[in-house]
Amino acid sequence: MMSRMKSLALSTLSAATLALTVLTSGAALAATPTPAFKPDPAKGQALAATCGACHMQDGTRGLPSNPILAAQHPEYIVKQLTEYKSGKRANAIMQGFASGLSEEDMKHIAAFYSRKAPIPGVARDPKTVALGEQIYRGGIKAKGVPSCAGCHSPNGAGIPSQYPRLGGQHAEYTEAQLLAFRSGQRRNNAQMMTIAAKMNDAEIKAVSDYLAGLR
Repeated sequence: MMSRMKSLALSTLSAATLALTVLTSGAALAATPTPAFKPDPAKGQALAATCGACHMQDGTRGLPSNPILAAQHPEYIVKQLTEYKSGKRANAIMQGFASGLSEEDMKHIAAFYSRKAPIPGVARDPKTVALGEQIYRGGIKAKGVPSCAGCHSPNGAGIPSQYPRLGGQHAEYTEAQLLAFRSGQRRNNAQMMTIAAKMNDAEIKAVSDYLAGLR
């Protein structure tokens, strides 16, 4: 009888030990941190192969109706691709492209373009440079338009994860986006919609041209 009791006790102890080992191992596995995702510019380059038709292979000075992507903040690129995919930012071509991308794909692409060096542009209209500079650096106080430099920095480099790089951007593209914000065609930034709504065509054109030469 005593032998059977010892055997039962040992079996119970073994089962308890096994259960504790399993629980401990599970806890250890759960506590193991997941490796941080690291965007790969090489993967981004491969994914962005079709982008070259509009943005050039390195994201530099393609057609003026399309944005320059070189040196743009990766967070901004990911945000725009995400919003194209969801339809929050309307563009049939970009929505078609972005719809096939995962979040990781977008981060790879953003890493590729963000690592490219910016290529300076030039302002083309000497008659409006002074007005463009005044708006960019001081805003339009009479209309309640804040200075662009306050968010996009004095040299147009922007602030990573918050505001995009604007310096050197095609004047035609910047003008088109400000007009789209003003009309409500582009609705993915309430702050810019409010600002653009207070600007007339001449003011928008002037600051857009000034930005093209900002460096």
